[in-house]
Amino acid sequence: MSSRDPGQAAALDRRDLAWYVDKLAQILVFIGGISGIILILGIFVFIGSEGLPFIVSKLNIGEFFTSPLWRPTSEANPTYGILALMAGTASVTGLAMVVAVPFSLGAAIYIAEFARGRTREVLKVLVEMLAAIPSVVWGFIGLSIMNPVIIKLFNVPVGLNVLNAGFILGLMAAPIMTTIAEDALKAVPEGYREAAEAMGATRWQVVRNVVLPAAKSGLVAAVLLGVGRGFGETMAVLMASGHSINLPTSPFDSVRALTATIAAELGETAVGSDHYRVLFTLGILLFLVTFVINLTADLVVRGIGKK
Repeated sequence: MSSRDPGQAAALDRRDLAWYVDKLAQILVFIGGISGIILILGIFVFIGSEGLPFIVSKLNIGEFFTSPLWRPTSEANPTYGILALMAGTASVTGLAMVVAVPFSLGAAIYIAEFARGRTREVLKVLVEMLAAIPSVVWGFIGLSIMNPVIIKLFNVPVGLNVLNAGFILGLMAAPIMTTIAEDALKAVPEGYREAAEAMGATRWQVVRNVVLPAAKSGLVAAVLLGVGRGFGETMAVLMASGHSINLPTSPFDSVRALTATIAAELGETAVGSDHYRVLFTLGILLFLVTFVINLTADLVVRGIGKK
């Protein structure tokens, strides 16, 4: 009866150890992946459990979406109209995209197609640094710097308005849009560029006629994710928009956003009251809107949005 060779035994032990490590890694990756889904579902369940009682028993859909009157604390006649809040959110987000889209797409094109070596690395680091600035710092910039600048330049009584919040929000959304747009441009096969250059096209002609059309779905996804980023921002909009309930008619009107309303009022409401539950109803609305925006961006990236 022969004994096992020591070398073979060591090899078998290493193989067994590698198998256990592989299984452990698979389990950890599975837990990490499924935990994100569980957390999202948990958040939605929590928000829904707090907001659904108001939706089922007290919500007037017509008043909720068409009335500009937001008076949840009125004792005689509480009104829960979010038209002005939606208009404020849409105006700030729309202006932010006007600021962010040209800036971010231009930066992404330059970094991906024209910058070389150290210049490219420095610009990428600067973009990442912009993304790392906390939203409260951006809000402070809007409150203490942009506010007096807007008052002086446009001769308006208050500088906390759609213009201020939209500009700040555009700068906040630009870094993530730039990063995603750059990834989309870099994903275009190098052979496309080489073929166009071989036919005598200039660098800009290659970018305009070859690279941008090929990366169209990724660029659209970058813009949609920027919209989602702007739609869900809270602190900077709260500090820079003026937080006044208005249907805006110009960039110089102060407005209030949905997210800012939740942040400003939730801590002052009685738990279980109608005011408390309608704020969670706003949270459900925001959750659904941002989910649709992100889902649309994902579908565009996968090419389902192509005709």
